[in-house]
Amino acid sequence: MSLEKDVMTQMKAAMKAKDAAALEALRAVKSAILLAKTENSQQDLSEEQEIKILQKLVKQRKDSAILYREQNREDLAEPEEKQAEVIAQFLPEQLSEAEIEAKVEAIIAETGAEGMKDMGKVMGLASKELAGKADGKTISMVVKKKLA
Repeated sequence: MSLEKDVMTQMKAAMKAKDAAALEALRAVKSAILLAKTENSQQDLSEEQEIKILQKLVKQRKDSAILYREQNREDLAEPEEKQAEVIAQFLPEQLSEAEIEAKVEAIIAETGAEGMKDMGKVMGLASKELAGKADGKTISMVVKKKLA
């Protein structure tokens, strides 16, 4: 089943359950998918494109929640976090930091990277290999730690 069909199914369930936060998050996903389709003027998005859209939406909500917490606005932070959780359920299983470290170490050994000057090379390969399984911020942090 495609992401769009999954989202529609979840939207119907959220409507029946009167879950406003989930419904808002699912509508945002549907909107982003439709927008991406019209930009690319294609019928279906690849799985890779769908994952990028979902990751972007989750990141936006998490960043918003962090900002709201910094401003002591719990009332605004909680819905953002709930929406991030709803959207994240459509993403593939995320890797733990230890698994990311193991993959990055393998990439460093494979490329023969030595120091921060090779960070771009390692990040490029790591981002491709871990796409959808880890966010860029975590990958970057692990690569910096390993190359330092």
